[in-house]
Amino acid sequence: MRVLLVEDDADLSRRIATSLRAESFVVDIATNGEDAEHAGLTEIFDVAVLDLGLPRKDGISVLKAWREAERLFPVMILTARDGWPDKVAGFKAGADDFMTKPFKVEELVLRLRALVRRATGHAASLVTCGPLVFDAQLGTFELEGLPLKLTALEWRVLSCLILRREVIVDRRELIERVYEGDAEVDSNSIEVIIARLRRKIGAERIETVRGRGYMLTAAP
Repeated sequence: MRVLLVEDDADLSRRIATSLRAESFVVDIATNGEDAEHAGLTEIFDVAVLDLGLPRKDGISVLKAWREAERLFPVMILTARDGWPDKVAGFKAGADDFMTKPFKVEELVLRLRALVRRATGHAASLVTCGPLVFDAQLGTFELEGLPLKLTALEWRVLSCLILRREVIVDRRELIERVYEGDAEVDSNSIEVIIARLRRKIGAERIETVRGRGYMLTAAP
């Protein structure tokens, strides 16, 4: 799950990013409204965490620009402002959820996972694909009832695929959701991760669609 974290407080941003990365999120950081608007308009994200009081351009204006451009990824507003008018303005601009500082990072993680799950069309927290079960709230996988051990990169790829089960996921989209923006990515890195996942869950579960990408399927 790739997150755009928009926060101008460097210490808070670093703490949030560290906690999210520990939960296997891919985190891109913007520290002002102009950079945040550009990132949201030009890159792929599963969810955004957006502060309101930003330099250069305020959070509400950034959010309005995203929605006007039909950038529909869910947005969590995270701010020190707890007044009702700010919440109304945020929701009217297109926000999906609202948290007030100070907050517990554990709650933020759970809410972000719920936003991503609902945005991909899954109302329930358990997402299944054949014998593979993903608890989108806890971030855990089981295969035939047993816990599935995955590396961070394997988890990112498999979570992306299972949330879009039976749908072809473009290779470029996988790369953008799995790696942070400044990461150096080998040309065959996704293929290596897919090969490892096939050994763990069964080669027939992940189909290669030549020239397009990969699809997780329940078919044996």
